[in-house]
Amino acid sequence: MAVSLFSHDVSDLCLGKPALRPLSLSATVADALLALQFSNDYFVSVWDCRFATSGCGGGGVGDGEFECCRCVGKLCMVDVIFYLCRDENLLSPAAAFQASVSVILPQIPGIVMHLEPSASLLEAIDLVLQGAQNLVVPIKTRLGSNSRRKHPKTPTNVIHGGREFCWLTQEDIIRYLLNSIGLFSPIAALSLDSLGVICTDALSVNYHSPASSAIGAISCCIANQTSVAVVDDEGILIGEISPFALAGCDKAVAAAIMTLSSGDLMTYIDRGGPPEDLVKVVKARLKESNLEGRLEEFTNSPSSTGSLSFTSSSDEEFSPSPNSRKCRRSSSYSARITRHAEAIVCHPRSSLIAVMIQAIAHRVNYVWVIEDDCSLIGIVTFLDMLKVFREHLETTE
Repeated sequence: MAVSLFSHDVSDLCLGKPALRPLSLSATVADALLALQFSNDYFVSVWDCRFATSGCGGGGVGDGEFECCRCVGKLCMVDVIFYLCRDENLLSPAAAFQASVSVILPQIPGIVMHLEPSASLLEAIDLVLQGAQNLVVPIKTRLGSNSRRKHPKTPTNVIHGGREFCWLTQEDIIRYLLNSIGLFSPIAALSLDSLGVICTDALSVNYHSPASSAIGAISCCIANQTSVAVVDDEGILIGEISPFALAGCDKAVAAAIMTLSSGDLMTYIDRGGPPEDLVKVVKARLKESNLEGRLEEFTNSPSSTGSLSFTSSSDEEFSPSPNSRKCRRSSSYSARITRHAEAIVCHPRSSLIAVMIQAIAHRVNYVWVIEDDCSLIGIVTFLDMLKVFREHLETTE
């Protein structure tokens, strides 16, 4: 029964999850950039630690004063990039990097929520449906001489009282449900169309529109964990501008956003470093605007150490390693307006389980839904899928 599955606690989902590395709310934008450069995740967690005389959640823990820490949000490279795109920061990047990280921390209530490891899977799903993107869960550790952890704790991931935390995402929950998908027959085999899970109000931009005009849409996509569809004049899906692809770029992409079209930006961020012809376009347009020195300033300040790292161990310091700069993306720059690469698509007749597998295989939280002629219908997300499973549970209670 699905009911028995939902009675499982969230500690079952935390097995093997790496410990979070805390970034202090008092850190600078430069500190956040460094943490992102050598993180093994797209996001870093931001923590507020204060001295208190009672538990973080209000429960007493005895006499004495101690440091109480809570995760108050998360940052990705796109937050830094869009901050640098502001006119005043384009004129003075060095000063912008010294600002408090609080100026770029997304102010989205409930986007990160704390949850005890004994909480049920149902509680976790309900929090996600209420708007939580990341659930911060204490990592259970075994005590005893024969149960030492393989990796010792370090100052980069230990927070209050020597505790370590991980966080759970929508993908973690969907992956867990997929392993027990037989319990949700027959809904898993039904089509997206019949389930009514296709959102037709997806964010999109025209291929030829300025990339800067898409900043607001991309910001919304960070909040709902999707991407901006890039379409032609007839509504045909050409590709996407993904916040995750932007998160894999160097901070110099801020200059590209302010100078290129949406279609060219899609190509610029695609893989491994921008194509030389588009770099020349960016430099030329910066020169026209008397900002020709900004691209170099973005690249070299502060203490630039290269492109983002996605492969460093969760128990290592934020430092470069010879094998730490591999790119997540896997397609080439060769195509222009005719390409559909990086936009993961399905049809309205696709089954729910097929789309779940497709999204997980490509490590995305959504799949674009298109007609046979490639015209964009809408989007289906992990959140839409979780609503289906939650409704199914209610009918079986």
